[in-house]
Amino acid sequence: MKTGLVVTAHPGDFVWRAGGAIALHAKKGYRMKIVCLSFGERGESQFAWKEQGATLETVKAGRKHEAERAARLLGAEIEFFDCGDYPLKLTEAHFDRMVDIYRELNPSFVLTHALEDPYNFDHPNAAHFAQETRVVAQAMGHKPGAQYKYSAPPVFLFEPHQPEQCNYKPDTILKIDEVWKEKYEAFQILAAQKHLWGYYERVALNRGIQGSRNTGVPMTYGEAYQRLFPTVAEELA
Repeated sequence: MKTGLVVTAHPGDFVWRAGGAIALHAKKGYRMKIVCLSFGERGESQFAWKEQGATLETVKAGRKHEAERAARLLGAEIEFFDCGDYPLKLTEAHFDRMVDIYRELNPSFVLTHALEDPYNFDHPNAAHFAQETRVVAQAMGHKPGAQYKYSAPPVFLFEPHQPEQCNYKPDTILKIDEVWKEKYEAFQILAAQKHLWGYYERVALNRGIQGSRNTGVPMTYGEAYQRLFPTVAEELA
């Protein structure tokens, strides 16, 4: 079975930025796994903190429930690292587990954050973590004698909130028309960030227009990605 891996800083990120890719590949028979580094309990839960009696633990529990429901709706499994957000506090144990996931899953591709984001340092930190563990997973000297079959996969960076501020230049637009319904339903699960539902619908519509204009392929909704490493081709048709 082919597999895909998503490494995300917070629960909302995998829905807004990669929900279409997750649902689309799940429908194609891929085993999709999301590694969610935090519950977004501090900086990504504005509406949850406005509820009377909100505590760190109740907010975390609520965001965990939302993320699990969204992942299930999109057709993915999800694993939480619970490393806190604003800032992420990744440990050696988190690093070791991430390497094991790469080796266990042997993903066909990885989706993660842009390399820069002056508005949210959790995002590039998560991207660096995803990249470094991807490389270390290849090292025979890491856990010598471990039995695994692993080839470092291509990495695609999903779209940040303000791409022009993040030196983000997408080179791939994924057509997500057939799974837009699932993606938008996943939006509606994220009650703690309902102020973003309309924004990310507009992003998907804009990328759909751009995809049509660039390729001639009719599409309404799209997701943008930036490939981190070169691809190999036999012709440029």
